[in-house]
Amino acid sequence: MTTENHPQEPRLLPWAAQDGKPCYLIGDGRGLVSDLADGLEELQLCTAVEVLDHSRTALNQIEPPAPTELLFITNRLTESLSDAVRVADSRGRRLDQALHAT
Repeated sequence: MTTENHPQEPRLLPWAAQDGKPCYLIGDGRGLVSDLADGLEELQLCTAVEVLDHSRTALNQIEPPAPTELLFITNRLTESLSDAVRVADSRGRRLDQALHAT
């Protein structure tokens, strides 16, 4: 999926290096690392849906959540949103690349 004007862009992976810097994959989108990344992206998005459902349930109770539960919810939502943004960024880059390749 490359052209002379639009070389294949490295894929942003759904994990970071130990120092927090993003990790990228150069390749054709097939192979073990690509499959692992696809699986992790799916897991991250499914987890985000579960965290969102739990948060809605906790926040819609008659009794307000305890401060520790609110902190837990906030931390999990932040993690899930960060993961979802990374997945969207990665997929958006690949979609843009595919659109320019046609």
